[in-house]
Amino acid sequence: MIVREDRSFEKIVAAMIGLVLVLMAIGWVTREDPAEKPYIGIAGGGFIFNYREAQVFYGFTAHVLKPLPVGTLMIADFEDPGGGPRLTVETRLHARSTRYGVHSPNVRGVKAGQSYQVSIRLYDHTRTKLIWSAEKSFTSQVDDSVVPDKPLTIGPGYFPNPELTNG
Repeated sequence: MIVREDRSFEKIVAAMIGLVLVLMAIGWVTREDPAEKPYIGIAGGGFIFNYREAQVFYGFTAHVLKPLPVGTLMIADFEDPGGGPRLTVETRLHARSTRYGVHSPNVRGVKAGQSYQVSIRLYDHTRTKLIWSAEKSFTSQVDDSVVPDKPLTIGPGYFPNPELTNG
């Protein structure tokens, strides 16, 4: 009887080893190569219309997907909807964070349905070696005509703007 139990135990161990080998082979074949991943993924983005403060800007949230050298610099060039030169924003990346929110300065001239381009580049800490680059476009569903020329409120308490009140 002891001999039979040993043989069944050996069969179970052999089956488990075989199953582990098959699963490892499947994992190896279906794995994603980390070298093929981009350094940064865009988690979301778009236009923000703040009618109370008369501001319009657009931007994106970047998520670090694989390790970057210390002191990496992210430079985003936003297309100016008003037709001026591109608006550049620089962000220094550090090891303590994997998510970065980047947005343009205040813009005007946004048209509904029109795409606006953002160029994103990663440089080393000396800004001499380009590590990665990508292009992204954002489209607004609304014209910036919904935003007044002057802020409706001022200050942290959202007090009415005295320039807009009558008497």
